[in-house]
Amino acid sequence: MGQKANPIGLRTGYFRPWQSIWYADTKQEYVQNLLEDYQIRKFITEYYRRLPNDPQISRITINRVGLNVHVTIHTARPGVIIGKGGKNIEGLREALNKTFGGPEKRIFVEHQEITHPELDAQLVAYNIARRLEQRVYHRRLMKRAVYSAMRMGAKGIRVQVKGRIGGAEIARKEWYIKGRVPLQTLRANIDYGYDTAFTKWGTIGVKVWIYKGDILRGKKEVKP
Repeated sequence: MGQKANPIGLRTGYFRPWQSIWYADTKQEYVQNLLEDYQIRKFITEYYRRLPNDPQISRITINRVGLNVHVTIHTARPGVIIGKGGKNIEGLREALNKTFGGPEKRIFVEHQEITHPELDAQLVAYNIARRLEQRVYHRRLMKRAVYSAMRMGAKGIRVQVKGRIGGAEIARKEWYIKGRVPLQTLRANIDYGYDTAFTKWGTIGVKVWIYKGDILRGKKEVKP
């Protein structure tokens, strides 16, 4: 029986910050905040999915200060998040306050640009999955992702696809790895991303691990 640990969850609190930052006094409050965080992330994803342009969202961090909720969208395309004249982000802010806000509760939305999307594992997995849905050859996609990450300064990268690749009757797993990807070393800055491609033959899982070097305990991770 395989025993696997998520590289991000394993390093959260060691040098990687949490994606939800808040404290709950009671168990009921904790459950409510956790559920609301999930609903906010799902609401934002569906809101931008309706737009013609892909916003390339990597992750959404939520910070609660009192009754206020500060949401930060990490994206490779801030122009799509903001919209012309701030139309998109203002509409999102109004929709969030209408759905999750209250008389004393306000939700603030900000964005942060990812300058090197080739080094963001979630974006790499997302782009591979979307291209697989367009029937692009999987080995070409994996090789291109590996080459782009190493060219941008990654110490190592592993890309894996699993499922009925190319419409094969039997599911299989293929991967490419270049450089070092030390998953057992906690000080190793491993970025992990996962996405699913929905094809006519079934789903294909895409996993990406990117090794960016070592970080000593006490120092914070610097996102690309």
